[in-house]
Amino acid sequence: MNNKTCSLVTGGGGFIGMHLVKQLLDQGEAVKVLEISDTIFPKEVEVIQGSITDVDTVRFALKGVDRLFHLAANPYLWAHNKKIFDQVNYEGTRVVLSEAKRANIKKVVHTSTESILSTRTSKNQPIHSSVVPILEDMPGPYCRSKFLAEQEAFKAAQEGLPVVIVSPTLPIGPGDRRLTPPTQMILNFLNHKIPAYLDCKLNVVDVRDVARGHILAAERGRPGERYILGNQNIQLSELLQLLEEISGLVMPKTKIPHWLALIFSVFSELTADYITRKPPQAPLTGVRLAGRSLFFESDKAVRELGFKQNSIRQALIDQVEWLLQEGYVTRSMPQRQRA
Repeated sequence: MNNKTCSLVTGGGGFIGMHLVKQLLDQGEAVKVLEISDTIFPKEVEVIQGSITDVDTVRFALKGVDRLFHLAANPYLWAHNKKIFDQVNYEGTRVVLSEAKRANIKKVVHTSTESILSTRTSKNQPIHSSVVPILEDMPGPYCRSKFLAEQEAFKAAQEGLPVVIVSPTLPIGPGDRRLTPPTQMILNFLNHKIPAYLDCKLNVVDVRDVARGHILAAERGRPGERYILGNQNIQLSELLQLLEEISGLVMPKTKIPHWLALIFSVFSELTADYITRKPPQAPLTGVRLAGRSLFFESDKAVRELGFKQNSIRQALIDQVEWLLQEGYVTRSMPQRQRA
């Protein structure tokens, strides 16, 4: 791969990963991707198809690599096989970090998640990157696995591997072909599948800013430090109001109390686990998180990394346009705002 800086992106076919790969290519880097699914990438990308849980595959993928961006994970809040979260998110991370140390990788960026940073007692004050989460506060198997993975990253940093941890908040914007939970929520709104809503405190960020934040973390981040990559703290009701303004569609007016959402979620997840084996309408982990404050402060990333935060409204406009162009929206749309 000549004398260019070579970066490996695990999970490069994901929402953030695809944007990260594009930005790395745009700045002239050689890019390798370790991806388990059959995903189409630009011809300049060297693709290694396989799992992060396989030592030999990871070892092969890391040959000739300078920087590692570890994004690969199961990002969903429910799975019929609950063990898959630990197998991929935790055990896979252990393999990746161990092999990165063996390969003497110059810089590692580990992608964590904001959802492990909130607690059952989180109130309205934004959560800072210095928070110390505990396992007992994790609201479900996805969060537990990501918590354990982050602990492995901190441990690896203490042992000398130059690992920087980034914690993206809810990414929005174009290009999410796997329909991760934030995109699915927006698509459900556009397809009139949200008759009511559970109001909650969120932090949303343009996915393109998150991708850039990963590169900045590799360039400027301090090993062993966590950086929250977020932007706007917003109530879900306010986000739905923004979508109403952008799309011309009317937001739902019925607001569900949290206790009722919890009851519905328990039955929804039991039905999914034992009858349909399909994702529930309201994953229990998501409803539990909705009962907490997910307001965050990204001042450390702004100050130390030079992290830029672009317009959330524009990110939503771009996302709605992309979902329409790609045929995901099945409902007719009135006149809407454009860029």
